[in-house]
Amino acid sequence: MHAWMLMAVLAMPGGVEQASASAPAAASFVTYEQAARDLSPRLKTGSLLFNKGDCLAVRMYTVSPYTHVAAVVIEAGEPVVYDSMNRVGVRRQSLADYLTSQSPDLLHVFHPTRELTAEQGRAFSKYLDSQLGRPYAVSHYLTGRRCKGVHCAEYVTDSLMSIGLLHAERPSKVSPASLVTGITQANIYTADGTIELRPPPRPTPVGENRCHQLWIDTKLCLGKCCGKLSGWFLCR
Repeated sequence: MHAWMLMAVLAMPGGVEQASASAPAAASFVTYEQAARDLSPRLKTGSLLFNKGDCLAVRMYTVSPYTHVAAVVIEAGEPVVYDSMNRVGVRRQSLADYLTSQSPDLLHVFHPTRELTAEQGRAFSKYLDSQLGRPYAVSHYLTGRRCKGVHCAEYVTDSLMSIGLLHAERPSKVSPASLVTGITQANIYTADGTIELRPPPRPTPVGENRCHQLWIDTKLCLGKCCGKLSGWFLCR
Protein backbone atom coordinates (compact mmCIF):
# COMPACT_ATOMS: atom_id res chain seq x y z
CA MET A 1 0.00 0.00 0.00
CA HIS A 2 1.26 3.43 -0.97
CA ALA A 3 2.31 5.57 1.95
CA TRP A 4 0.76 8.75 0.61
CA MET A 5 -2.51 10.16 1.81
CA LEU A 6 -5.22 11.78 -0.26
CA MET A 7 -7.78 14.51 -0.11
CA ALA A 8 -11.15 13.03 -0.99
CA VAL A 9 -13.66 15.64 -2.07
CA LEU A 10 -16.94 13.80 -2.48
CA ALA A 11 -19.11 16.22 -4.44
CA MET A 12 -22.88 16.11 -4.57
CA PRO A 13 -24.59 14.68 -7.67
CA GLY A 14 -25.51 17.05 -10.49
CA GLY A 15 -22.85 16.77 -13.18
CA VAL A 16 -19.11 17.01 -13.37
CA GLU A 17 -18.74 20.76 -13.65
CA GLN A 18 -21.43 21.53 -11.07
CA ALA A 19 -19.98 18.93 -8.74
CA SER A 20 -16.51 20.42 -8.99
CA ALA A 21 -17.80 23.92 -8.42
CA SER A 22 -19.74 22.91 -5.33
CA ALA A 23 -16.85 21.04 -3.68
CA PRO A 24 -16.01 22.29 -0.20
CA ALA A 25 -13.26 24.86 0.05
CA ALA A 26 -11.40 22.86 2.67
CA ALA A 27 -11.29 19.18 3.56
CA SER A 28 -9.24 17.00 5.84
CA PHE A 29 -6.77 14.46 4.52
CA VAL A 30 -7.86 10.85 4.87
CA THR A 31 -6.25 7.55 4.08
CA TYR A 32 -7.01 5.67 0.89
CA GLU A 33 -8.78 3.05 2.98
CA GLN A 34 -11.03 5.69 4.54
CA ALA A 35 -11.75 7.28 1.15
CA ALA A 36 -12.68 3.82 -0.17
CA ARG A 37 -15.02 3.26 2.80
CA ASP A 38 -16.69 6.62 2.13
CA LEU A 39 -17.11 5.92 -1.58
CA SER A 40 -18.07 2.23 -1.40
CA PRO A 41 -21.76 2.72 -0.43
CA ARG A 42 -22.27 4.89 -3.53
CA LEU A 43 -20.94 2.29 -5.97
CA LYS A 44 -22.92 -0.37 -7.82
CA THR A 45 -22.04 -3.16 -10.20
CA GLY A 46 -21.56 -1.31 -13.47
CA SER A 47 -20.37 1.97 -11.94
CA LEU A 48 -17.54 3.59 -13.92
CA LEU A 49 -14.62 5.68 -12.66
CA PHE A 50 -13.16 8.15 -15.15
CA ASN A 51 -9.82 9.89 -14.59
CA LYS A 52 -8.61 13.31 -15.54
CA GLY A 53 -4.85 12.84 -15.34
CA ASP A 54 -1.55 13.96 -16.83
CA CYS A 55 -1.03 11.35 -19.59
CA LEU A 56 -0.13 13.47 -22.63
CA ALA A 57 -0.41 10.57 -25.09
CA VAL A 58 -4.08 10.05 -24.29
CA ARG A 59 -4.77 13.78 -24.06
CA MET A 60 -3.22 14.38 -27.49
CA TYR A 61 -4.85 11.39 -29.19
CA THR A 62 -8.32 12.12 -27.81
CA VAL A 63 -8.15 15.94 -27.45
CA SER A 64 -9.68 15.56 -23.99
CA PRO A 65 -8.64 15.77 -20.33
CA TYR A 66 -10.10 12.29 -19.68
CA THR A 67 -7.21 9.84 -19.58
CA HIS A 68 -8.48 6.59 -18.02
CA VAL A 69 -11.58 4.60 -17.15
CA ALA A 70 -12.29 1.63 -14.87
CA ALA A 71 -15.33 -0.52 -14.14
CA VAL A 72 -16.74 -1.58 -10.76
CA VAL A 73 -18.28 -4.87 -9.66
CA ILE A 74 -19.73 -5.42 -6.18
CA GLU A 75 -18.59 -8.76 -4.74
CA ALA A 76 -19.72 -9.89 -1.28
CA GLY A 77 -20.77 -6.32 -0.58
CA GLU A 78 -17.38 -4.83 -1.50
CA PRO A 79 -16.41 -2.99 -4.72
CA VAL A 80 -13.77 -4.53 -6.98
CA VAL A 81 -12.26 -2.33 -9.70
CA TYR A 82 -11.23 -3.57 -13.17
CA ASP A 83 -9.10 -1.66 -15.65
CA SER A 84 -6.40 -2.01 -18.30
CA MET A 85 -3.30 -0.04 -17.37
CA ASN A 86 -0.11 0.78 -19.22
CA ARG A 87 2.77 -1.59 -18.30
CA VAL A 88 0.33 -3.77 -16.34
CA GLY A 89 -2.50 -4.91 -18.61
CA VAL A 90 -5.96 -5.96 -17.48
CA ARG A 91 -6.20 -6.27 -13.70
CA ARG A 92 -8.61 -6.22 -10.77
CA GLN A 93 -8.00 -4.45 -7.46
CA SER A 94 -9.71 -3.44 -4.28
CA LEU A 95 -11.14 0.07 -4.35
CA ALA A 96 -8.49 1.32 -1.90
CA ASP A 97 -5.67 -0.07 -4.04
CA TYR A 98 -7.20 1.46 -7.15
CA LEU A 99 -7.44 4.89 -5.54
CA THR A 100 -3.80 4.54 -4.50
CA SER A 101 -2.73 3.70 -8.04
CA GLN A 102 -4.52 6.71 -9.52
CA SER A 103 -3.23 9.48 -7.23
CA PRO A 104 -2.90 12.38 -7.95
CA ASP A 105 -5.72 12.34 -10.51
CA LEU A 106 -9.27 13.64 -10.41
CA LEU A 107 -11.84 10.81 -10.56
CA HIS A 108 -15.35 11.26 -11.92
CA VAL A 109 -17.94 8.74 -10.75
CA PHE A 110 -20.77 7.53 -13.01
CA HIS A 111 -23.56 5.03 -12.29
CA PRO A 112 -25.96 3.16 -14.59
CA THR A 113 -29.18 5.15 -14.89
CA ARG A 114 -31.03 1.87 -14.42
CA GLU A 115 -29.45 -0.56 -12.00
CA LEU A 116 -28.17 -3.69 -13.73
CA THR A 117 -30.30 -6.79 -13.36
CA ALA A 118 -28.80 -9.77 -11.54
CA GLU A 119 -28.28 -11.49 -14.89
CA GLN A 120 -26.58 -8.43 -16.37
CA GLY A 121 -24.39 -8.10 -13.30
CA ARG A 122 -23.20 -11.70 -13.59
CA ALA A 123 -22.50 -11.35 -17.31
CA PHE A 124 -20.68 -8.06 -16.75
CA SER A 125 -18.48 -9.59 -14.05
CA LYS A 126 -17.87 -12.72 -16.15
CA TYR A 127 -16.68 -10.70 -19.12
CA LEU A 128 -14.38 -8.51 -17.03
CA ASP A 129 -12.87 -11.59 -15.38
CA SER A 130 -12.40 -13.31 -18.75
CA GLN A 131 -9.96 -10.60 -19.86
CA LEU A 132 -7.70 -10.63 -16.79
CA GLY A 133 -4.05 -10.85 -17.76
CA ARG A 134 -4.61 -9.50 -21.28
CA PRO A 135 -1.80 -7.07 -22.17
CA TYR A 136 -2.26 -3.33 -22.51
CA ALA A 137 -2.07 -1.72 -25.95
CA VAL A 138 -3.10 1.68 -27.29
CA SER A 139 -1.37 2.10 -30.68
CA HIS A 140 -4.27 0.34 -32.42
CA TYR A 141 -6.54 3.19 -31.27
CA LEU A 142 -5.32 5.09 -34.34
CA THR A 143 -6.01 2.27 -36.82
CA GLY A 144 -9.21 0.99 -35.24
CA ARG A 145 -8.13 -2.61 -35.78
CA ARG A 146 -8.22 -5.13 -32.96
CA CYS A 147 -5.02 -6.57 -31.55
CA LYS A 148 -3.82 -8.84 -28.76
CA GLY A 149 -3.75 -5.98 -26.28
CA VAL A 150 -6.57 -3.75 -25.10
CA HIS A 151 -6.71 -0.20 -23.76
CA CYS A 152 -8.88 0.96 -20.89
CA ALA A 153 -11.82 2.47 -22.80
CA GLU A 154 -11.86 -0.46 -25.22
CA TYR A 155 -12.00 -2.91 -22.30
CA VAL A 156 -14.86 -1.09 -20.59
CA THR A 157 -16.73 -0.61 -23.89
CA ASP A 158 -16.47 -4.34 -24.61
CA SER A 159 -17.79 -5.13 -21.12
CA LEU A 160 -20.81 -2.87 -21.63
CA MET A 161 -21.42 -4.36 -25.07
CA SER A 162 -21.36 -7.85 -23.54
CA ILE A 163 -24.55 -7.03 -21.60
CA GLY A 164 -26.25 -5.03 -24.34
CA LEU A 165 -25.93 -1.59 -22.75
CA LEU A 166 -23.82 -0.13 -25.52
CA HIS A 167 -22.89 -0.68 -29.15
CA ALA A 168 -19.72 0.53 -30.87
CA GLU A 169 -18.67 -0.22 -34.46
CA ARG A 170 -14.98 -0.05 -33.52
CA PRO A 171 -14.46 -0.38 -29.76
CA SER A 172 -10.71 0.13 -30.14
CA LYS A 173 -11.44 3.68 -31.37
CA VAL A 174 -13.43 4.54 -28.24
CA SER A 175 -11.59 6.88 -25.87
CA PRO A 176 -12.44 7.69 -22.25
CA ALA A 177 -13.83 11.03 -23.45
CA SER A 178 -16.01 9.56 -26.23
CA LEU A 179 -17.24 6.89 -23.81
CA VAL A 180 -18.35 9.58 -21.34
CA THR A 181 -20.14 11.41 -24.15
CA GLY A 182 -21.82 8.26 -25.42
CA ILE A 183 -23.12 6.95 -22.10
CA THR A 184 -24.37 10.33 -20.88
CA GLN A 185 -26.00 11.53 -24.11
CA ALA A 186 -27.82 8.20 -24.41
CA ASN A 187 -28.87 8.54 -20.75
CA ILE A 188 -27.31 5.16 -19.98
CA TYR A 189 -25.23 6.65 -17.14
CA THR A 190 -25.50 9.61 -14.80
CA ALA A 191 -22.70 11.50 -13.07
CA ASP A 192 -22.28 11.31 -9.31
CA GLY A 193 -19.58 13.84 -8.52
CA THR A 194 -15.81 13.73 -8.22
CA ILE A 195 -13.05 12.49 -5.98
CA GLU A 196 -9.82 14.48 -5.84
CA LEU A 197 -6.81 12.25 -5.20
CA ARG A 198 -4.04 14.46 -3.92
CA PRO A 199 -1.09 13.63 -1.67
CA PRO A 200 -0.57 16.13 1.16
CA PRO A 201 2.47 18.40 1.04
CA ARG A 202 5.53 16.76 2.51
CA PRO A 203 7.76 18.65 4.94
CA THR A 204 10.93 19.88 3.27
CA PRO A 205 14.09 18.52 4.93
CA VAL A 206 16.39 21.16 6.39
CA GLY A 207 20.07 20.90 5.43
CA GLU A 208 22.94 21.16 7.86
CA ASN A 209 24.46 24.02 5.87
CA ARG A 210 23.94 25.99 2.68
CA CYS A 211 25.54 23.38 0.39
CA HIS A 212 23.57 20.56 1.99
CA GLN A 213 20.34 22.51 1.60
CA LEU A 214 21.15 23.17 -2.06
CA TRP A 215 21.67 19.44 -2.59
CA ILE A 216 18.35 18.64 -0.88
CA ASP A 217 16.48 21.24 -2.95
CA THR A 218 18.03 19.91 -6.17
CA LYS A 219 17.05 16.32 -5.34
CA LEU A 220 13.47 17.36 -4.54
CA CYS A 221 13.19 19.40 -7.72
CA LEU A 222 14.56 16.60 -9.91
CA GLY A 223 12.30 14.08 -8.21
CA LYS A 224 9.22 16.18 -8.89
CA CYS A 225 10.27 16.75 -12.52
CA CYS A 226 10.91 13.04 -13.12
CA GLY A 227 7.58 12.14 -11.55
CA LYS A 228 5.77 14.67 -13.73
CA LEU A 229 7.51 13.53 -16.90
CA SER A 230 6.71 9.91 -16.06
CA GLY A 231 3.04 10.79 -15.77
CA TRP A 232 3.10 12.76 -19.02
CA PHE A 233 4.91 10.31 -21.27
CA LEU A 234 4.71 6.89 -19.57
CA CYS A 235 1.13 7.37 -18.27
CA ARG A 236 2.31 6.28 -14.84
